[in-house]
Amino acid sequence: MAPRSIWNGTLSFGLVRVPIKLFSAIEPKGIGFREVHVKDDSPLQHRRICKADGNEVERDEIAKGYEVSDGEFLLLDPEEIKAAGGDRGKTIEIEEFVDVTDIDPFMFNKTYYMGVRDHAEPYAVVAEALLQSGKAGIGRFTFHNREYLVAVRAHEGRLALHTLRFADEIVAGEDFELVAKNGKAPTNKEVGMARKLISGLTEEFDPGEFQDEYRAAVMDLIERKAEGKKAPKKRRKKAKKTDDLSDALEKSLAAQGT
Repeated sequence: MAPRSIWNGTLSFGLVRVPIKLFSAIEPKGIGFREVHVKDDSPLQHRRICKADGNEVERDEIAKGYEVSDGEFLLLDPEEIKAAGGDRGKTIEIEEFVDVTDIDPFMFNKTYYMGVRDHAEPYAVVAEALLQSGKAGIGRFTFHNREYLVAVRAHEGRLALHTLRFADEIVAGEDFELVAKNGKAPTNKEVGMARKLISGLTEEFDPGEFQDEYRAAVMDLIERKAEGKKAPKKRRKKAKKTDDLSDALEKSLAAQGT
């Protein structure tokens, strides 16, 4: 069964209009656990309980509220929220184009495929133009009552859309103590050895080489327990530690054969 689009609309820049539909390009592979009562293996339910009276609240008695001060909420109607977002609902308006490489990876959030809704010609032209130019279109996209900053780029002959973080959503590194104060400056020898080690470990990136080993191990455990078997105990080899950076670099290079 073909995947269903999650959004239909129009990609727009200048006087160009490209009818598109959006598909999720990500399929999370996490393991879904349920909370279960140990006593009888019964799954647990989560209910909405009012803090004031302790009673369960029905869905038709629930509204969206914004806390304007401690314990004081301003109630908002869904239609009010929708109206405040304006009429962007079905259009992705490209505001500018940038080099794809200028987008900091910190900004990337989720990825979607853009498909042809009808009139394939403008879609193909835009995809090829973005591919040849190495550019991405930056615009805005409203989805599920939220506005997203997006980047539209070419990917394998298709158009892809990435939702981006807004600048004020990214926490500055200066807010954390990431580097030790008054730390010793690296020596040229240490940096040279580190670069040599990095060079020796450099490969052409192939995402297919990396699998979720944790998920595979947990699924193996689940299958074994379901069959009444015991999971084998895995012993991890403890790596020899050293606090001497130069010594660690030299030994790493020696193990690498360089």
